Amino acid sequence: MQVVHTVTALQALLENHKQGNKSIGFVPTMGALHNGHLSLVEHAASKSDIVVVSIFVNPTQFNNAKDLDRYPRDLNTDLEALSSVKCDIVFAPSVEEVYPEEDSRQFNFGSLETVMEGRYRPGHFNGVAQVVSRLFDMVKPDKAFFGLKDFQQLVIITEMTKQLQLPVKIVPCDIVREADGLAMSSRNMLLTDKQRKNAPAIARTLFESCNFAPDLSVEKIKKQVEETINATKGLEVEYFEIVDGYTLQPVDNWEKSDYIVGCIAVFAGEIRLIDNVTYKNRDHEC
Repeated sequence: MQVVHTVTALQALLENHKQGNKSIGFVPTMGALHNGHLSLVEHAASKSDIVVVSIFVNPTQFNNAKDLDRYPRDLNTDLEALSSVKCDIVFAPSVEEVYPEEDSRQFNFGSLETVMEGRYRPGHFNGVAQVVSRLFDMVKPDKAFFGLKDFQQLVIITEMTKQLQLPVKIVPCDIVREADGLAMSSRNMLLTDKQRKNAPAIARTLFESCNFAPDLSVEKIKKQVEETINATKGLEVEYFEIVDGYTLQPVDNWEKSDYIVGCIAVFAGEIRLIDNVTYKNRDHEC
């Protein structure tokens, strides 16, 4: 595993591999790596000859300065974790390396970015698009691997690659969960013991709601999920939306789409956790 900090060094390494016609798989991360990230790396390794992992906390996607400040950073621990899987190159640039000058680009994702995360985190997805497009330009991967936990982000990055006509295939990967169901996230390490004990109620409630869909209406499922989680001490739902998995627009009945996903954001104290569950995916229903 080779660790580089500059674009020049990264591209010098990649040029040697590309001359050998080796495929490049890319996993962009913000560090604080956990088994969910490592599963992405393993998936990339199974589908690519060379795996590149970036570790970069992108300031342009944080609309809350406190959230950026408290985001966990520990490169040595991350490198130790990556040594347990097949990772060929780690790209850990500085902010100045990624943004030698201010990125003033404004992306337009239409209604994809005005709901859910986009509604509550204005500017977030523009920052995501800025950094991911820059990283794609630096790495020039054949495939890039993203977790389904950040469902809206995955849809928007897929749309971004279409808009920019980038020659990279976006590969979605399943959510990886703790033994008690909590979706793995770098933010989990910020939870207090009591918050960590209560947080699995999010996934548990989502999974239980699958037992009632489509027998109950969309509106009743939404109300049931919100009330159940809000009744859990220390948890407060910011939003829970049941949406079309392609357009991200809310649905009001189960027949409106062949792909329906429930997306949620919940505060545990000041820590914001997101998760989702698929109610209907073409011919499969949960």
